[in-house]
Amino acid sequence: MTTEDRAAALDTADPLGHVVDRFVTGGGVQAYLDGNSLGRPTRVTAERMRTFVDDEWGGRLIRGWDERWFDLPLTLGDRIGAVTLGAAPGQTVVGDSTTVLLYKLIRAALALRPDRTEIILDRGNFPTDRYLAEGIAEETGAVLRWIDPPFDGGVTADAVAEVISDRTALVLISHVAYRSGHLLDAPAITGLAHTHGALVLLDVCHSAGSVVLDLDGWDVDLAVGCTYKYLNGGPGAPAFAYVAQRHLDNIVQPIWGWMGAADSFGMAQGYVPAQGIRRILSGTPAVLGMLPMADMLDLIEEVGVEAIRVKSVALTSFALKLVDELLAPFDVELSTPRDPAERGGHLTVDHPAFREITPRLWRDGIIPDFRGPTGIRLGLSPLSTTFDEVRLGIEAIREELAVHPS
Repeated sequence: MTTEDRAAALDTADPLGHVVDRFVTGGGVQAYLDGNSLGRPTRVTAERMRTFVDDEWGGRLIRGWDERWFDLPLTLGDRIGAVTLGAAPGQTVVGDSTTVLLYKLIRAALALRPDRTEIILDRGNFPTDRYLAEGIAEETGAVLRWIDPPFDGGVTADAVAEVISDRTALVLISHVAYRSGHLLDAPAITGLAHTHGALVLLDVCHSAGSVVLDLDGWDVDLAVGCTYKYLNGGPGAPAFAYVAQRHLDNIVQPIWGWMGAADSFGMAQGYVPAQGIRRILSGTPAVLGMLPMADMLDLIEEVGVEAIRVKSVALTSFALKLVDELLAPFDVELSTPRDPAERGGHLTVDHPAFREITPRLWRDGIIPDFRGPTGIRLGLSPLSTTFDEVRLGIEAIREELAVHPS
């Protein structure tokens, strides 16, 4: 069979193939392989936004805060928790950007462990996570304990065990590594951290909506994730924070604002935090920014995260086969674990020519992601990506390498 025939057979047999048409396409794109950076909008989102402008914003005006908007960060947070995180109600809230929520929860974690001074993190984590930890260390005097994961892998429990101690306040780590796609053994690392009295903060930006999460079952303490990747909330959509129920009475985040106060509309002198997960909020929530993700949550709930994960593994496995068949002769380097149990929903391939090649791919409607110094990252969003898109994308990379090998 040709690669085209193989891709067609996989698409025909795909039990989730019927949902691909529920996403907006166009713009001359032949293969969209960057859904783990920005997911496609669902087709129903345009109507949801129009109805909101006409009926809620235009019709209800300021009354909307009393009728729905004030509690939307909590109600939508509960949906995210139930549909994608394995989290019981009352522990997830939609709030600020990923960066701001990470800052809040790192500082809150240090406050929950005032007798400890160290944060464990890895040099393979997303830059924002690292930069935040560095800045907080400057602010608080905390000490950073660095892990250097392999380029084609990620952090393991053994690596954490080498640096953890009774001085560790927090282990800050991504569940799926943003570059390599390495999938963390979260239960093992959480168990290890708790044995030493430390807290765990998971960055689930590349996990939520793509792999199965069980934050409650894994006994995770804190988590933050974005909503514009696999939750398809749109560019700049607000992020979410998870705080385990056992910490809610005592957690104190450092950015005190009126929406996180016990009586937001009391306008009283002196800050008193709200009970429960609302205390993680600060300023007025981005109501418009929360609307699109609700449509994707409907779709995820309809098909189930378990089925999405099966499709994700199938997509990345097909991509790996094509990389081996079509790109290996050009001496590319796979920078992602081959074992599907150790990788999330994307993979990265490295070659010195990829920085130059990527803009030409974009020009031709093939949209992967470039990750320095030499990586093309293929983000395969399971509900909107077809196997034929994977085929088209990797064949286009091969054609570029044949013409521009270095």
